[in-house]
Amino acid sequence: MSGIVRNLIAIVIAYFARGQFDARSRVDSSYWVTPFDSGISVLKSDKYLQLAEAAQLDFLIKTKLLKRLTSGGIAFVNASQFVRFGKPIRIFDRVRVETQIAYSDDKCAYFSHFLFVGELQHAEVLVKMKFKKGRITVPPAEIIGACELTKPPHLEAWDQMLTAMS
Repeated sequence: MSGIVRNLIAIVIAYFARGQFDARSRVDSSYWVTPFDSGISVLKSDKYLQLAEAAQLDFLIKTKLLKRLTSGGIAFVNASQFVRFGKPIRIFDRVRVETQIAYSDDKCAYFSHFLFVGELQHAEVLVKMKFKKGRITVPPAEIIGACELTKPPHLEAWDQMLTAMS
């Protein structure tokens, strides 16, 4: 399925559940893997990011964060993405994506998208997101509230890798 079509469907479905969650919730969304998403029989690697994008929109709408962002003239920008593949996802599988904000600091919010087929986790997509108002980075705490969590080691390792690469 085309990414834009999936995003539009996700937006419409999420609209009817908006406001049912807060920013620290874990939000589920589900998607079918269509022939347009797969090679011969499994999900193409770039489509994992499209599923995460649709799930992220779903999360932002259901938590009313998208309304807060748009009313404040704030955009969200994916600064980095990382996919950890597990088991292959096959054509016509129903994929459940669990989305949550895993951590936030003074510059970025780290979204975690766990992809499940049935009860088995098949992949994880991490997204490092910045909130921008023009050229200014808006601290995530202004949008989602203060983060009470310590930074998980796998996110710290990811950040160190990104720093080493730049």
